[in-house]
Amino acid sequence: MRIWALTKRLMKQVIRDKRSVAMLFVAPLFVLWLLSVVLTTSTTQADLDVVEVPDMLREELQKTDATVKQVSLTEAEERLTAGASDGYLTVEAGKVQVRLEGSDPAVNGAVQQAVQEAMKATAEAMRKQSGQSVPPAAGAVALGELEVSFLHGGESLTKMDYFAPVLIGFFIFFFVFLISGVSFLRERTGGTLERVLATPIKRLEIVLGYFFGFGVFAILQTALVQWFALNVIGVRSVGSFGAVLLINILLATVALSLGTLLSAFARNEFQVVQFIPLVVVPQIFLSGLFDLRNMPDWLMKLSEALPLTHGAEALRGVMIRGETLADIQVALWVLLGYCVLFLALNVVALKRYRRV
Repeated sequence: MRIWALTKRLMKQVIRDKRSVAMLFVAPLFVLWLLSVVLTTSTTQADLDVVEVPDMLREELQKTDATVKQVSLTEAEERLTAGASDGYLTVEAGKVQVRLEGSDPAVNGAVQQAVQEAMKATAEAMRKQSGQSVPPAAGAVALGELEVSFLHGGESLTKMDYFAPVLIGFFIFFFVFLISGVSFLRERTGGTLERVLATPIKRLEIVLGYFFGFGVFAILQTALVQWFALNVIGVRSVGSFGAVLLINILLATVALSLGTLLSAFARNEFQVVQFIPLVVVPQIFLSGLFDLRNMPDWLMKLSEALPLTHGAEALRGVMIRGETLADIQVALWVLLGYCVLFLALNVVALKRYRRV
């Protein structure tokens, strides 16, 4: 009977905590559903421009999974530099030449596979025409071997090099979010925040004080994680170390301000952890680990609204494509905007404990 009484008390306690009930029954379903959507629609489909290629080869390319667009050489180079295409195809002196954007090994492979399949089909069709004494199709030429060049990356670029910027940003975001949320909660439950609120200090000053206090350790952790990834693990980075550090620090400040904000609505450390499936997990799925180009529009918009997406894209731009701070300034402003927004919401959240 005593065991049953204890069991019944705990069951009632969990049932009364609606947040725990949601984490037990709703969050796992949400994460599994989101993962199923990502995995079932995440297919690597090449976007390929063609420049004055034989009609027969272009027709065979269009039969593959690649999206093919006929453009001029100038437009092809502009689209490639802007990231609007995965590569472009030209034929010179009977040689098929492919210029790849190069920053994603999976996309590089998809482009080369599509081109090789089209070349093989074209050669087979030309042999059949020759054997049947049929005049060659208009624009047909003898195709030689495939020549591949890269705008960024190259043959040596590995999947780890491609995933590393996202993973570095994610680990920094996740651990700073978790530590800041738990630490701020302890400040509140331990009575420290209550004593601070009893002083004449303003709510904004309290928020900034905690932000800079935790921020020092967040920056140190960020620098350590980045140094370890680049110098110990050997992750590829062709951009400036300082630019990568600035992006990661901005990501850390966003995570710091978000963690302290959400901890204001938690009564214990377990409830802080409960925010992870809803706040952190979707970001790792939608920030660039998977190819999102074929995702539903609403999922694409959700991805663009997440701070980790902007941070991951900026990190890839610097580490893989060698972009400068001027090239990624939009992402930097977005991250800074999120930080300011969450800090402002922190000030509002403190109204629960003091009005002034």
